[in-house]
This record gives sequence, C-alpha cells and structure tokens, in this order.
Amino acid sequence: MSEPYRRPINPSTWWLKNPNYRFVMYRELTSVFIIAFLLIFLWFLCSLARGPEAYNAFLQRLSSPWSFFFHLATLIAACFHSCTFFNLTPKAIVVRKGEEKIADAFLIAPNYVGWLTVSVVIFLIATWS
Repeated sequence: MSEPYRRPINPSTWWLKNPNYRFVMYRELTSVFIIAFLLIFLWFLCSLARGPEAYNAFLQRLSSPWSFFFHLATLIAACFHSCTFFNLTPKAIVVRKGEEKIADAFLIAPNYVGWLTVSVVIFLIATWS
C-alpha cells in the first residue's frame, strides 16, 4: 500500500505564484508604513507633552534625510492603499437604479472628491499664518 498523496506546499511563498495574491500582499504591506508612521506620531505627541527640549530633540531627529525618505515612502504607500480601497468600492457596494446597475465611476468619484477636499482643507489649515 502506498502512502497518501501530500501536495507540496511552500508556506512562505504561496502568494508569489498568483499575480492577484501578490497584489493583495503588496497592498497589505503598505500598512506597515502606516503603523510605523503612527508610532512616530505617538512619539511626537509624547515629546510634545514632555516639554520644549524633548520636542526640539524630536524635530532634530526628524531633520535627517532618512526621515524624509521614510515619510515620502509612507505618503506613497498611503496613496496606493487609498486608491486601491476606493477602486474596490463598486465591488463591495452594488447600487441599482431600477433594474440597472449604476456605473462604477459614480461610486468611485465621490471618494476621490472627498479625499481631495479633505486634503486641500488640511493643507490650507497647515499653511495658514
């Protein structure tokens, strides 16, 4: 009697064989940048609460080129994550008008308009002086 068949599985690279799985994994990888940014933001709040010396030391650490590239990578990761989330909206929500399905653009566009509006408001508040 032969042994039962065991399908060979490589648990660490199964997602590399299918392009859709790879895309999802890359999308989820962007969350690591967001988590790191939030930890830095918490560090910012703690240094702000400790006083001017801690705050100035924090700002001095942020002035390095690595910090700039990290924040740029985080911005790109956040934009990629947001865009893919917005583009998934028509797949998660099906809106019908009568018997016809509403075009995907009518569900996606409000997300981008809201994102742009909030970004402009935050930019205006940040540069207000």
